[in-house]
Amino acid sequence: MFCCVNESGFMRPKLGMLRRLCGLEHVNVGSGKEVSIKELAELVKEVVGFEGELVWDSSKPDGTPRKLMDSSKLAGLGWVPKISLRDGLVDTYKWYLGYVKQ
Repeated sequence: MFCCVNESGFMRPKLGMLRRLCGLEHVNVGSGKEVSIKELAELVKEVVGFEGELVWDSSKPDGTPRKLMDSSKLAGLGWVPKISLRDGLVDTYKWYLGYVKQ
């Protein structure tokens, strides 16, 4: 599960409210959509226009079987991510291209 970092700017003013509503409990911020590392790598490949081959080393452990956090506390407060993973990657890549030119 991934969330565009720009979403955190939306969350910052809400932190006080979250502390009051959730106390000391943790609150996951994410899209609620499961995305595998392979899917993420293929999406990054597409966004940046990489024409090479992605190579997977299946002899290595693949880490946590599932990478999905429960964002229901935030959803219950009416928060939903407004930036899709793809759009967040596109925006970040555009920013990066502008940054490296400086």
